[in-house]
Amino acid sequence: MLKSKRDDFQKSESWRLVRVEGGWRRSKGIDSKMRLKKKSKPASPSIGFRLMREVRGLHPSGYREVLVHNAEELEGVDPAKEAVRIAHTVGRKKRFAIMEKAKEKGLHILNPGVLHGTEASA
Repeated sequence: MLKSKRDDFQKSESWRLVRVEGGWRRSKGIDSKMRLKKKSKPASPSIGFRLMREVRGLHPSGYREVLVHNAEELEGVDPAKEAVRIAHTVGRKKRFAIMEKAKEKGLHILNPGVLHGTEASA
């Protein structure tokens, strides 16, 4: 697949101090070696880390995501390039109808939630 794993950027000193969580935050200190991009320090995101245009915004499965609220919205979805994500506001009955229609069209559902064969009208 074109989308390869990118670096996991670390917050400065997160590997050393327990109180500093590991998620990325830009270094802002005037003496920060990470902000100055010193050779011995971890990498900071810059222009060169951006993904190729073709794979930007893709789901890790390789499909482009399409948000769906009802079964009629499945009409324009291409099964080869796009996958369906059912909106979180959709209830069980409508979700089951969307899943049935997606199965007929051969679409990939990213968040099925309810398994096939369970009660649809509860």
